[in-house]
Amino acid sequence: MRAFCLVFPALMSISKGAFSGTISKRQSPPPRPSCPMWATPGAPPVMPDVGNPCHRIKFRENKGFLFRVYYHERRIAVEFFHALTDGYGGSLFLCTLTAEYLRIKYGANIPPGGAVLSLQETADEFELEDSFERFASSKVRAKRRDRFVYHKKGERLPAHMVNVTTGYMPVDKLLELARANNASITEYLAAILMYIHYNIQKEEERKQKDVSVQIPVNLRRTFPSKTLRNFSLCYSVRINPNMGEYTFEEILKHISLYLRFINNEKTLNSMMTANMALERNPFMRALPLPVKWLAIAISFGLTAEKTTTAMITNLGPVKVPDEMLEYVESYVMMPSPGKLNGARVGAASIGNTFAATFANIYTDSRIEREFFTFLVKKGIPVKIESNRESIPENFKNNPYAFNPQITK
Repeated sequence: MRAFCLVFPALMSISKGAFSGTISKRQSPPPRPSCPMWATPGAPPVMPDVGNPCHRIKFRENKGFLFRVYYHERRIAVEFFHALTDGYGGSLFLCTLTAEYLRIKYGANIPPGGAVLSLQETADEFELEDSFERFASSKVRAKRRDRFVYHKKGERLPAHMVNVTTGYMPVDKLLELARANNASITEYLAAILMYIHYNIQKEEERKQKDVSVQIPVNLRRTFPSKTLRNFSLCYSVRINPNMGEYTFEEILKHISLYLRFINNEKTLNSMMTANMALERNPFMRALPLPVKWLAIAISFGLTAEKTTTAMITNLGPVKVPDEMLEYVESYVMMPSPGKLNGARVGAASIGNTFAATFANIYTDSRIEREFFTFLVKKGIPVKIESNRESIPENFKNNPYAFNPQITK
């Protein structure tokens, strides 16, 4: 693990000063020859997996590192504090860690490539840079939408607990379905989420609020950045049910057109500049760090996810060397549990296996059930894995579902 602290300096820890918190590289003492990898001085501990993933990371735990490494049977998992990195940086860390484990455990010779970095090379200085600071230069600040939206609520789970449900499906069939509707996989899945919430709100016979879906975007695809730190923004697409009835096809077209309209360098730069406004404000910079954190906590408590109905983040295909693919069954990306959202979805694929994972803070599983049922009815075979006590009945007897299983 100490080697990873050298290769991934952007994933280390946050140093707190009087006026600011900065990401810094931990200074690790030299390892003892007899010290096992999971107990290396200066490295975070490697721990057995837990039943409540993505619970709060505290600055003083885990030897000060703001990421965790877990294992369970044939599964390796990592969790990150989002200020350190995003899905892209996390995927490089996890894939490189897995490649090194396979080398030690099985003698596998996996060359660097794709999401696997070389442990023999020193970290590039650009991997640690704050790319927001570097690229946010627009003269226009994007306006924020503050109008509150609809949320599907219910009986909440105890604090720090989350229901996790993953649906595995073949990439080729899902891609074929999306392309047949002139959409990307992300657009298609986001449309399903919006359509489900739109219909649920109609059933409640209440004052109709906007329904929105938040979609993070990897800014490295637009700006020439090599950073392993967080470099992502979120789009927010919404519909107003008071404007009339919506079909699924209308929602899909709305999302597709909006994302293709907004996904350009100028708009993204204005969004970054708006986000950097407070950090660059001289008055805010002069405030003591505890005051800043208090203000952030109050702001989050007042607004939080109230402008977002659901969220879906799609990491896309994870590329690893062919020598590694034979050892890997699947790649799962789980978003952190929300405060209000019962539908937070993380997606990723490796090889021909696509995994969509729900993190739900409510006991009700209607959103997940309807999401995967929608895909099954479209001819997509789905295999369900969950930490819930049982699989929805319609998946047990559905001819489209294959090998449903449950992992506690």
